Amino acid sequence: MFLHKHPYQPFIPKNATKLIVGTLPPPRFSIQKLKQGDVDFCYGSIDGHLWKILNEIFQLNLYFETSDIAIQQRKDFLTEKSIGICDIVASCNREKIDASDLGMKNIKLRDLNYFISKNPKIETLLLTGGNSKNGPEYHLRKYLKTKKIELIPISLDTPRIHNFSFEDTSKVFRKIKVVSLTAPSGAANRAVGSNPTYKLLKQKNPNFNTFDFRVLQYKKFFNQ
Repeated sequence: MFLHKHPYQPFIPKNATKLIVGTLPPPRFSIQKLKQGDVDFCYGSIDGHLWKILNEIFQLNLYFETSDIAIQQRKDFLTEKSIGICDIVASCNREKIDASDLGMKNIKLRDLNYFISKNPKIETLLLTGGNSKNGPEYHLRKYLKTKKIELIPISLDTPRIHNFSFEDTSKVFRKIKVVSLTAPSGAANRAVGSNPTYKLLKQKNPNFNTFDFRVLQYKKFFNQ
């Protein structure tokens, strides 16, 4: 059984108003056996699309390589845009060493409210996936349930929007918006392909693809 620990501490600038929340990077990041094109930072897998999407939206001219400058580019962007990253899974066990969410067992979650409490400007969580088993929204629901906090639906269209309220460690009552974005991975392409909005846009423009769909979706919430 492989113990898959999250290799990165949360990266949360002092001015952060949003948190990107996912699960875990692929196991190779935990054992430092990176592929060519990987960046040794959150969402740094060359196979993932988050940084490619943000690169397209904000025209960042990012490097996709295992280098210090590639890491610093991402940290600078997050700081400038008041965005943090705090994945919800701290560790899990795996029988098969892969990045599958379904393959996670004995999952230990981070205390997300602790990090929100320590950063009083945070008002939005941008989840990099939905409520499928072991996805970010799935784990957030389980976590909030342990805290006896209700996740209240606001919109059930894609991407789904919820909110929850809690009293932070400073005894301040806070309301947090939660957006369940379409996962920035190839595994989610089938779901995108069946989305009515995607089908309509594809019909209007045959060159429109699943990456373009994510760019449109993410742009709305990363620019708010």
